[in-house]
Amino acid sequence: MSPTLLALLMASPAPAAPPRSALGIEAHEQQAPTDVRRVTLIVRDMENSLQLYRDVVGLKVNYDAVVETSGVALPAGEPGAKARLVLLNGNDPWIGWIGLMQWIDPPLADPGPYPRRMGPGGHVIVMNTDDVEGRCAAAAKVRGVTTTSAPRNQIYPGRNGGPPIHVLGCNFFDPDGTLIEMNQIQPSPAR
Repeated sequence: MSPTLLALLMASPAPAAPPRSALGIEAHEQQAPTDVRRVTLIVRDMENSLQLYRDVVGLKVNYDAVVETSGVALPAGEPGAKARLVLLNGNDPWIGWIGLMQWIDPPLADPGPYPRRMGPGGHVIVMNTDDVEGRCAAAAKVRGVTTTSAPRNQIYPGRNGGPPIHVLGCNFFDPDGTLIEMNQIQPSPAR
């Protein structure tokens, strides 16, 4: 990625999300008992994954340490193995984080080719951003990223009888097989 494109992406303002009420999202009468804090992805190459999630997507690193794993609670690696854990977040200081974890001593076995299709056990992370076209183009240049759909306009039915939701979005597999849907919510056309 060119330094100019990287500087442009990093200087972009935070996405301006439309008011939730405009999307038909209403607060619950009672707070749910659980927040989804983060998803942690096991990665093959931390620096390559950071190039995508930090440098292209624009998430901020808030934790970077080598940890000892049990091999039991998180059933990967062997007891006492060392792994690098990096936590990143977007605009919320509490929810919506992504963790990246790479076993370094000893490393995990190479799982083989990068995924190109989804199946049971697969997952999709949906992100809202300020520049879908620029960030999707930059993501496609990261080693191991497989684009499945270039930016295109999508229209979803509105929530609770609200107006349709207009989204500009693209999709790609990250270097380790997680499908990313990168969205930019568009203003609804005047009726």
